[in-house]
Amino acid sequence: MSFFVYMILSKHKDKFISYVGYTNNIKNRIHLHNTSKGAKFTKGKKWELIYHKKYQNKVDAMKNEYKLKRNYKLRTKIKLNYIKDEKKKDIHNLTL
Repeated sequence: MSFFVYMILSKHKDKFISYVGYTNNIKNRIHLHNTSKGAKFTKGKKWELIYHKKYQNKVDAMKNEYKLKRNYKLRTKIKLNYIKDEKKKDIHNLTL
């Protein structure tokens, strides 16, 4: 069975906040976060998947989730890259 480490992002009061977790069903897990049935921290917000990586077993996924949760430099880099790419899409859509 495959497992995923994922990072989701939400905008709250002009700030972007992120959440890192692991799951074996990423589509369902994002749905649970967005319907306030996921982790307590994620309730009441609209979340977007900005990063995911597949692992072959739960132990590896849990180890890497722990590392990503505590690596704030990497989390910030992932967030900033996502925000930058979204701004590029917005500008491109305006010029069409």
